[in-house]
Amino acid sequence: MMVMVLDKGEIIMDILTFLAQNWYVIVVVLVLAFGIYYTITNKQKVKEWLKYAVTIAEKELKSGTGQLKLRQVYDMFLERFPVFSKLVPFSVFSNWVDLALEFLREQLDKNENIKAFVEQV
Repeated sequence: MMVMVLDKGEIIMDILTFLAQNWYVIVVVLVLAFGIYYTITNKQKVKEWLKYAVTIAEKELKSGTGQLKLRQVYDMFLERFPVFSKLVPFSVFSNWVDLALEFLREQLDKNENIKAFVEQV
């Protein structure tokens, strides 16, 4: 049985050959990995930011104006996250707003300062 021994030069040439022949695959994998990372990190940022945005919309438009509040928050979202807004379908965004509104309602029941802020004219 014969054992092949590769020297460092052959290993480096094999690696460089592989990279030269498959550079486009490596680029696609890196772009996808960055895209996934960008989406995950921005999703959390948006969900936290929505808590602020629905509070502002509630303060400005008061109750009984659900569709107007959704429109206002969506316009704020488009302005604040222009690239990410192209990746998120409106139905998903609307669900996130609903979750943020639930959070706001809970906070209004628990926290008098938030309630006073929202009710302030």
